[in-house]
Amino acid sequence: MHTRVVWSPSLLAYDFGPQHPMAPLRLEATFGLAEELGLLDLPTVEIVGAEVAADSLLELTHAPAYVAAVRHCSETGEVDVDHGLGNEDNPVFRGMHEAAARVVSGSVDGALAVWTGEAQHAVNLAGGMHHAMPDHASGFCVYNDAAVAIRAALDAGAERVAYVDIDAHHGDGVERAFWDEPRVLTISVHETGHALFPGTGHPGDLGGSAARGHAVNLALPSRTGDGEWLRAIHSLVPQLLRAFQPQLVVSQHGCDTHRLDPLTNLAVSVDAQREAAVLLHDLVHEVADGRWLALGGGGYAVAHVVPRVWAHLLGIAAHAPVDLSTPLPAHWHDRAAATWGVAIPATMGDDVVLPRVRTFAEGYDPANDVDRAILATRRAAFHWHDLDPMLD
Repeated sequence: MHTRVVWSPSLLAYDFGPQHPMAPLRLEATFGLAEELGLLDLPTVEIVGAEVAADSLLELTHAPAYVAAVRHCSETGEVDVDHGLGNEDNPVFRGMHEAAARVVSGSVDGALAVWTGEAQHAVNLAGGMHHAMPDHASGFCVYNDAAVAIRAALDAGAERVAYVDIDAHHGDGVERAFWDEPRVLTISVHETGHALFPGTGHPGDLGGSAARGHAVNLALPSRTGDGEWLRAIHSLVPQLLRAFQPQLVVSQHGCDTHRLDPLTNLAVSVDAQREAAVLLHDLVHEVADGRWLALGGGGYAVAHVVPRVWAHLLGIAAHAPVDLSTPLPAHWHDRAAATWGVAIPATMGDDVVLPRVRTFAEGYDPANDVDRAILATRRAAFHWHDLDPMLD
């Protein structure tokens, strides 16, 4: 069974301008690295493009008036503050509607290909626009491709879909879209909203009356590093996925958790981010018969982090994982150094030694900020899934 990878240079049109952190160069550099690593030529990989999504598809989760507003701003260049279009985070640019709708189409295509069995896994690194709301743009996100893809899968017959978000920022837009939907479980492991945009995603945020416990949030303290970040994921995600038994898993792999990211305050390595992707891949095979849509997301340390993390994700999804000690291809390395004018890492890893991940059952330390955050989430959410917050 092959892995469908959404990629076309047309996806680079999602471009807020040269000074904006959401640089399309993130994608260009990632796919250049993946190509030189041989990942795009694997017999297990199918590369597909993405068409512009129809308004009817966008309106699965977005208000028609908002889609019309995006289209108008896209055509005229006008600002629409009521819909979050034209501020510092979300500048208006010509062709914005088409560029954002193409990202949505890629994610929907991936979700449906996985759901129908056309592919085992699908990857859309241009996707993961998890902040977009039904009626306004937010946090660099115009349309919420993850939410539309999940809704399309539900409409196609899926009865249980899990969304796992390991971006440094809370996956608020996807959570909002399914706040009262019991067929969807959203899990977000992120830096605390007390320190980081969008300021939401607290342990007590559990979903609406029809879906209590189906929104799960783990808010980590700033400066959380590899061992504790992995402990947090291991203490929450496997237990909930095994209890929920999703038929499809959609995951968002924003790599702005890295210690070099300029917009966040966590301290995670490429190595730990790769391990988290391996865990999710293995869990998907365990609980969802391998049906997995993996998305990109945040990540703004473009020279040092994003291409390596997302190339690892591509390799994992293609069942051809890249070793952390693999040297960066010389041609890509030299071109990247010339492009950014900085020293580029020599290998696919950060040359760190990851600590052994302690399970939560091995002990809770009340003096540890991360342990307290984990327990707060487990106490809030686990009983809704017949799980004991103190056991694994």
